[in-house]
Amino acid sequence: MATRVLILSAGIGEGHNLPARMIADGLLELEPECELLTVDSLAEMGRAAALLVDDGSELMFDRFNWLFDGVYFLVSRFDPTRRIGQWLAERLGRKGLIALIAAQRPDVIVCTHPAATDLLGRLRQRGELGTPVASAITDLAGLRYWAHPGADLHLITEEESRAEVERIAPASRIVCVRGMTSPEFEQPLSQVDARAALEMPADGPLILVSGGGWAVGDLGGAAEVALAADPTGRVVILCGRSEQVQTRLTEAFALAPRAKVIGFTERMPELLAAADVLVHSTAGLTAFEARIRGCQLISYGWGVAHIRLNNEAYERFGLAEVAADRGELADALARALHRPRTADLGYDERPAAAAEVLALAGAAQ
Repeated sequence: MATRVLILSAGIGEGHNLPARMIADGLLELEPECELLTVDSLAEMGRAAALLVDDGSELMFDRFNWLFDGVYFLVSRFDPTRRIGQWLAERLGRKGLIALIAAQRPDVIVCTHPAATDLLGRLRQRGELGTPVASAITDLAGLRYWAHPGADLHLITEEESRAEVERIAPASRIVCVRGMTSPEFEQPLSQVDARAALEMPADGPLILVSGGGWAVGDLGGAAEVALAADPTGRVVILCGRSEQVQTRLTEAFALAPRAKVIGFTERMPELLAAADVLVHSTAGLTAFEARIRGCQLISYGWGVAHIRLNNEAYERFGLAEVAADRGELADALARALHRPRTADLGYDERPAAAAEVLALAGAAQ
Protein backbone atom coordinates (compact mmCIF):
# COMPACT_ATOMS: atom_id res chain seq x y z
CA MET A 1 0.00 0.00 0.00
CA ALA A 2 1.33 3.45 -0.94
CA THR A 3 2.24 5.75 1.91
CA ARG A 4 0.01 8.82 2.13
CA VAL A 5 1.89 11.95 3.23
CA LEU A 6 0.41 15.37 3.96
CA ILE A 7 2.96 18.21 3.93
CA LEU A 8 1.89 21.47 5.56
CA SER A 9 3.92 24.45 4.39
CA ALA A 10 3.16 28.20 4.27
CA GLY A 11 3.40 30.73 1.49
CA ILE A 12 5.42 33.26 3.47
CA GLY A 13 8.97 32.41 2.52
CA GLU A 14 11.31 29.88 0.96
CA GLY A 15 12.36 28.79 4.44
CA HIS A 16 9.05 26.90 4.58
CA ASN A 17 8.34 26.13 0.94
CA LEU A 18 11.79 24.87 -0.02
CA PRO A 19 11.92 22.14 2.68
CA ALA A 20 8.41 21.11 1.70
CA ARG A 21 9.44 20.68 -1.94
CA MET A 22 12.67 18.90 -1.08
CA ILE A 23 11.05 16.46 1.33
CA ALA A 24 8.36 15.73 -1.27
CA ASP A 25 11.03 15.06 -3.90
CA GLY A 26 12.90 12.83 -1.49
CA LEU A 27 9.78 10.84 -0.68
CA LEU A 28 9.06 10.19 -4.36
CA GLU A 29 12.66 9.15 -4.93
CA LEU A 30 12.49 6.60 -2.11
CA GLU A 31 8.89 5.50 -2.77
CA PRO A 32 7.70 6.47 -6.28
CA GLU A 33 4.14 5.34 -5.55
CA CYS A 34 3.92 7.57 -2.46
CA GLU A 35 0.75 9.70 -2.43
CA LEU A 36 1.66 13.28 -1.62
CA LEU A 37 -0.27 16.45 -0.97
CA THR A 38 1.45 19.74 -0.12
CA VAL A 39 -0.77 22.60 1.05
CA ASP A 40 -0.46 26.05 2.58
CA SER A 41 -1.25 25.39 6.23
CA LEU A 42 -2.22 29.00 6.92
CA ALA A 43 -4.73 28.99 4.09
CA GLU A 44 -6.22 25.72 5.36
CA MET A 45 -6.52 27.16 8.86
CA GLY A 46 -8.77 29.85 7.42
CA ARG A 47 -8.65 33.55 6.73
CA ALA A 48 -9.09 34.59 10.34
CA ALA A 49 -6.32 32.29 11.57
CA ALA A 50 -3.98 33.49 8.83
CA LEU A 51 -4.39 37.05 10.08
CA LEU A 52 -2.56 36.01 13.25
CA VAL A 53 0.50 34.84 11.32
CA ASP A 54 0.51 35.88 7.69
CA ASP A 55 -1.39 39.01 6.66
CA GLY A 56 0.60 42.18 7.14
CA SER A 57 3.86 40.34 7.74
CA GLU A 58 5.57 41.77 4.66
CA LEU A 59 4.55 45.30 5.68
CA MET A 60 5.93 44.76 9.18
CA PHE A 61 9.15 43.30 7.79
CA ASP A 62 9.63 46.24 5.45
CA ARG A 63 8.52 49.28 7.48
CA PHE A 64 7.57 48.38 11.02
CA ASN A 65 10.31 46.15 12.39
CA TRP A 66 9.54 47.35 15.90
CA LEU A 67 5.98 46.05 15.56
CA PHE A 68 7.10 42.66 14.30
CA ASP A 69 9.62 42.48 17.14
CA GLY A 70 6.95 43.34 19.71
CA VAL A 71 4.39 40.88 18.33
CA TYR A 72 7.00 38.13 18.33
CA PHE A 73 7.91 38.83 21.95
CA LEU A 74 4.28 38.73 23.04
CA VAL A 75 3.36 35.48 21.27
CA SER A 76 6.65 33.63 21.78
CA ARG A 77 8.37 34.79 24.94
CA PHE A 78 5.66 36.22 27.18
CA ASP A 79 3.63 33.33 28.55
CA PRO A 80 0.16 34.93 29.05
CA THR A 81 -0.09 36.33 25.51
CA ARG A 82 1.51 33.20 24.08
CA ARG A 83 -1.29 31.11 25.56
CA ILE A 84 -3.92 33.54 24.28
CA GLY A 85 -2.38 33.36 20.80
CA GLN A 86 -2.38 29.56 20.89
CA TRP A 87 -6.01 29.51 22.02
CA LEU A 88 -7.00 31.87 19.21
CA ALA A 89 -5.05 29.91 16.61
CA GLU A 90 -6.78 26.71 17.70
CA ARG A 91 -10.23 28.27 17.82
CA LEU A 92 -9.80 29.74 14.35
CA GLY A 93 -7.65 27.13 12.61
CA ARG A 94 -8.47 23.75 14.14
CA LYS A 95 -11.59 23.10 12.08
CA GLY A 96 -9.87 23.66 8.74
CA LEU A 97 -6.87 21.47 9.50
CA ILE A 98 -8.96 18.67 10.98
CA ALA A 99 -11.23 18.71 7.91
CA LEU A 100 -8.20 18.52 5.62
CA ILE A 101 -6.73 15.60 7.56
CA ALA A 102 -10.06 13.76 7.60
CA ALA A 103 -10.42 14.19 3.84
CA GLN A 104 -6.85 13.10 3.00
CA ARG A 105 -6.41 10.34 5.62
CA PRO A 106 -2.60 10.63 5.61
CA ASP A 107 -0.31 8.09 7.23
CA VAL A 108 1.97 10.89 8.41
CA ILE A 109 1.93 14.71 8.49
CA VAL A 110 5.02 16.85 7.90
CA CYS A 111 4.95 20.47 9.04
CA THR A 112 7.44 23.03 7.72
CA HIS A 113 5.75 26.00 9.43
CA PRO A 114 5.74 26.33 13.24
CA ALA A 115 2.09 27.46 13.48
CA ALA A 116 0.93 24.14 12.03
CA THR A 117 3.35 22.17 14.19
CA ASP A 118 2.20 23.88 17.37
CA LEU A 119 -1.50 23.37 16.68
CA LEU A 120 -1.21 19.75 15.56
CA GLY A 121 1.21 18.99 18.39
CA ARG A 122 -1.36 20.13 20.94
CA LEU A 123 -4.09 18.05 19.28
CA ARG A 124 -1.78 15.05 19.17
CA GLN A 125 -0.77 15.53 22.81
CA ARG A 126 -4.42 15.54 23.89
CA GLY A 127 -5.20 12.39 21.91
CA GLU A 128 -7.43 14.23 19.41
CA LEU A 129 -5.21 13.41 16.42
CA GLY A 130 -4.15 9.86 15.62
CA THR A 131 -1.82 10.67 12.71
CA PRO A 132 1.89 11.01 13.60
CA VAL A 133 3.40 14.47 13.11
CA ALA A 134 6.92 15.39 11.99
CA SER A 135 8.28 18.92 12.34
CA ALA A 136 10.86 20.06 9.77
CA ILE A 137 12.92 22.74 11.54
CA THR A 138 15.09 25.14 9.53
CA ASP A 139 15.94 27.73 12.19
CA LEU A 140 18.87 27.34 14.55
CA ALA A 141 17.21 28.73 17.69
CA GLY A 142 13.99 30.25 19.00
CA LEU A 143 12.19 26.94 18.50
CA ARG A 144 9.26 27.19 20.94
CA TYR A 145 6.71 26.78 18.13
CA TRP A 146 8.88 24.77 15.75
CA ALA A 147 9.17 22.04 18.39
CA HIS A 148 6.32 20.57 20.42
CA PRO A 149 6.11 17.66 22.87
CA GLY A 150 3.12 16.35 20.92
CA ALA A 151 5.12 16.01 17.71
CA ASP A 152 6.52 12.51 17.14
CA LEU A 153 9.59 13.49 15.12
CA HIS A 154 11.73 16.62 14.88
CA LEU A 155 13.99 16.97 11.84
CA ILE A 156 16.74 19.53 12.41
CA THR A 157 19.33 20.99 10.06
CA GLU A 158 21.68 22.11 12.84
CA GLU A 159 23.08 19.70 15.43
CA GLU A 160 23.36 22.73 17.74
CA SER A 161 19.54 22.91 17.78
CA ARG A 162 19.20 19.54 19.46
CA ALA A 163 19.51 20.76 23.07
CA GLU A 164 16.71 23.31 22.68
CA VAL A 165 14.41 20.79 21.00
CA GLU A 166 15.14 18.26 23.75
CA ARG A 167 14.13 20.79 26.40
CA ILE A 168 10.82 21.42 24.64
CA ALA A 169 10.05 17.87 23.50
CA PRO A 170 12.18 15.44 25.54
CA ALA A 171 10.31 12.30 24.44
CA SER A 172 10.39 13.06 20.71
CA ARG A 173 12.78 11.51 18.21
CA ILE A 174 15.23 14.19 17.01
CA VAL A 175 17.33 13.63 13.90
CA CYS A 176 19.83 15.96 12.22
CA VAL A 177 19.17 15.36 8.53
CA ARG A 178 19.98 16.21 4.98
CA GLY A 179 17.34 16.62 2.31
CA MET A 180 15.53 19.80 3.37
CA THR A 181 17.41 21.89 0.84
CA SER A 182 18.69 21.32 -2.70
CA PRO A 183 20.33 17.91 -3.21
CA GLU A 184 23.16 19.72 -5.00
CA PHE A 185 24.49 20.66 -1.57
CA GLU A 186 25.18 16.96 -0.97
CA GLN A 187 27.81 17.06 -3.72
CA PRO A 188 31.11 18.87 -3.03
CA LEU A 189 31.84 21.76 -5.38
CA SER A 190 35.11 23.68 -5.44
CA GLN A 191 35.21 27.45 -5.61
CA VAL A 192 37.08 27.29 -8.91
CA ASP A 193 34.50 24.99 -10.51
CA ALA A 194 31.59 27.02 -9.12
CA ARG A 195 32.93 30.27 -10.53
CA ALA A 196 33.55 28.63 -13.88
CA ALA A 197 29.96 27.32 -13.95
CA LEU A 198 28.68 30.82 -13.18
CA GLU A 199 31.06 32.40 -15.72
CA MET A 200 32.66 34.49 -12.99
CA PRO A 201 36.35 35.46 -12.76
CA ALA A 202 38.42 32.98 -10.78
CA ASP A 203 40.32 35.66 -8.86
CA GLY A 204 39.22 38.33 -6.39
CA PRO A 205 36.74 38.21 -3.51
CA LEU A 206 33.06 37.54 -4.09
CA ILE A 207 30.56 38.67 -1.46
CA LEU A 208 26.86 37.74 -1.50
CA VAL A 209 24.32 40.02 0.18
CA SER A 210 20.95 38.42 0.89
CA GLY A 211 17.72 39.36 2.64
CA GLY A 212 15.93 36.05 2.28
CA GLY A 213 12.85 35.42 0.19
CA TRP A 214 11.34 38.82 0.99
CA ALA A 215 14.62 40.76 0.72
CA VAL A 216 14.39 42.33 4.16
CA GLY A 217 16.99 44.32 6.02
CA ASP A 218 19.68 46.83 5.05
CA LEU A 219 20.65 45.25 1.73
CA GLY A 220 21.75 48.53 0.17
CA GLY A 221 23.96 49.42 3.12
CA ALA A 222 25.43 45.93 3.25
CA ALA A 223 26.25 46.09 -0.47
CA GLU A 224 27.96 49.47 -0.09
CA VAL A 225 30.12 48.15 2.75
CA ALA A 226 30.88 44.99 0.76
CA LEU A 227 31.98 47.00 -2.29
CA ALA A 228 34.33 49.03 -0.08
CA ALA A 229 35.82 45.94 1.55
CA ASP A 230 38.14 45.19 -1.38
CA PRO A 231 38.70 47.30 -4.52
CA THR A 232 38.90 44.13 -6.65
CA GLY A 233 35.92 42.39 -5.10
CA ARG A 234 32.53 41.76 -6.61
CA VAL A 235 29.17 41.82 -4.87
CA VAL A 236 26.00 39.93 -5.80
CA ILE A 237 22.83 41.27 -4.15
CA LEU A 238 20.10 38.64 -3.82
CA CYS A 239 16.57 40.06 -3.69
CA GLY A 240 14.57 36.86 -3.42
CA ARG A 241 11.02 37.22 -4.70
CA SER A 242 10.73 40.95 -4.02
CA GLU A 243 10.53 42.65 -7.41
CA GLN A 244 10.17 46.02 -5.68
CA VAL A 245 13.47 45.66 -3.82
CA GLN A 246 15.18 44.30 -6.92
CA THR A 247 14.06 47.31 -8.96
CA ARG A 248 15.13 49.78 -6.27
CA LEU A 249 18.58 48.24 -5.80
CA THR A 250 19.15 47.83 -9.54
CA GLU A 251 18.66 51.58 -9.90
CA ALA A 252 20.80 52.34 -6.83
CA PHE A 253 23.77 50.30 -8.10
CA ALA A 254 23.41 50.98 -11.82
CA LEU A 255 26.74 52.82 -11.86
CA ALA A 256 28.59 50.22 -9.77
CA PRO A 257 30.12 47.75 -12.26
CA ARG A 258 31.31 45.42 -9.49
CA ALA A 259 27.77 44.96 -8.17
CA LYS A 260 25.11 42.68 -9.64
CA VAL A 261 21.48 42.62 -8.48
CA ILE A 262 19.43 39.47 -9.05
CA GLY A 263 16.07 38.12 -7.99
CA PHE A 264 15.08 34.61 -6.99
CA THR A 265 17.56 32.03 -8.25
CA GLU A 266 17.89 28.26 -8.31
CA ARG A 267 21.68 28.56 -8.41
CA MET A 268 22.36 29.04 -4.71
CA PRO A 269 24.47 25.83 -4.51
CA GLU A 270 26.87 27.32 -7.07
CA LEU A 271 26.74 30.88 -5.76
CA LEU A 272 27.55 29.82 -2.20
CA ALA A 273 30.38 27.62 -3.44
CA ALA A 274 31.75 30.49 -5.51
CA ALA A 275 31.49 33.17 -2.81
CA ASP A 276 33.91 33.97 -0.02
CA VAL A 277 31.36 35.59 2.29
CA LEU A 278 27.59 35.71 2.68
CA VAL A 279 26.06 38.72 4.43
CA HIS A 280 22.57 37.55 5.31
CA SER A 281 19.74 39.13 7.30
CA THR A 282 17.24 36.37 8.08
CA ALA A 283 19.20 33.31 9.32
CA GLY A 284 17.49 30.06 8.34
CA LEU A 285 18.27 27.82 5.39
CA THR A 286 20.47 30.16 3.34
CA ALA A 287 22.79 30.66 6.29
CA PHE A 288 22.92 26.91 6.81
CA GLU A 289 23.67 26.33 3.12
CA ALA A 290 26.56 28.81 3.31
CA ARG A 291 28.18 26.79 6.06
CA ILE A 292 27.78 23.57 4.06
CA ARG A 293 29.74 25.18 1.24
CA GLY A 294 32.36 26.72 3.52
CA CYS A 295 31.30 30.29 2.72
CA GLN A 296 31.99 32.63 5.64
CA LEU A 297 28.75 33.89 7.21
CA ILE A 298 27.92 37.30 8.67
CA SER A 299 24.46 38.04 10.05
CA TYR A 300 23.57 41.69 9.48
CA GLY A 301 20.75 43.97 8.49
CA TRP A 302 17.70 42.98 10.51
CA GLY A 303 18.24 41.34 13.90
CA VAL A 304 14.66 41.47 15.24
CA ALA A 305 12.29 38.85 16.70
CA HIS A 306 13.45 35.27 16.03
CA ILE A 307 16.50 36.57 14.15
CA ARG A 308 17.78 38.05 17.40
CA LEU A 309 17.62 34.61 19.02
CA ASN A 310 19.36 33.04 16.05
CA ASN A 311 22.07 35.71 16.18
CA GLU A 312 22.68 34.95 19.84
CA ALA A 313 23.02 31.28 18.95
CA TYR A 314 25.39 32.02 16.05
CA GLU A 315 27.72 33.78 18.45
CA ARG A 316 27.28 31.24 21.24
CA PHE A 317 28.19 28.32 18.96
CA GLY A 318 30.77 30.22 16.91
CA LEU A 319 28.89 29.60 13.67
CA ALA A 320 28.83 33.17 12.33
CA GLU A 321 29.76 36.74 13.11
CA VAL A 322 26.96 39.15 13.94
CA ALA A 323 27.22 42.83 12.97
CA ALA A 324 24.92 45.41 14.55
CA ASP A 325 25.78 48.32 12.24
CA ARG A 326 27.73 49.13 9.10
CA GLY A 327 30.93 49.81 11.01
CA GLU A 328 30.81 46.39 12.64
CA LEU A 329 29.97 44.87 9.26
CA ALA A 330 33.08 46.41 7.70
CA ASP A 331 35.25 44.96 10.47
CA ALA A 332 33.57 41.56 10.19
CA LEU A 333 34.07 41.50 6.41
CA ALA A 334 37.75 42.33 6.79
CA ARG A 335 38.16 39.36 9.12
CA ALA A 336 36.04 37.01 7.02
CA LEU A 337 37.93 37.71 3.82
CA HIS A 338 41.13 36.54 5.51
CA ARG A 339 39.70 33.28 6.85
CA PRO A 340 39.88 30.05 4.83
CA ARG A 341 36.81 28.28 3.54
CA THR A 342 35.85 25.23 5.61
CA ALA A 343 33.18 23.18 3.83
CA ASP A 344 31.04 20.67 5.76
CA LEU A 345 32.21 17.47 4.11
CA GLY A 346 29.98 15.29 6.30
CA TYR A 347 26.63 16.75 5.31
CA ASP A 348 25.98 14.09 2.66
CA GLU A 349 26.43 11.34 5.26
CA ARG A 350 23.43 12.41 7.34
CA PRO A 351 20.20 10.40 7.23
CA ALA A 352 17.65 11.67 4.72
CA ALA A 353 14.65 13.61 6.00
CA ALA A 354 12.35 11.71 3.64
CA ALA A 355 13.58 8.36 4.95
CA GLU A 356 12.81 9.43 8.52
CA VAL A 357 9.30 10.49 7.50
CA LEU A 358 8.63 7.14 5.81
CA ALA A 359 9.97 5.31 8.86
CA LEU A 360 7.60 7.28 11.09
CA ALA A 361 4.66 6.42 8.83
CA GLY A 362 5.64 2.76 8.78
CA ALA A 363 5.96 2.58 12.56
CA ALA A 364 2.43 3.96 12.95
CA GLN A 365 0.79 1.48 10.58
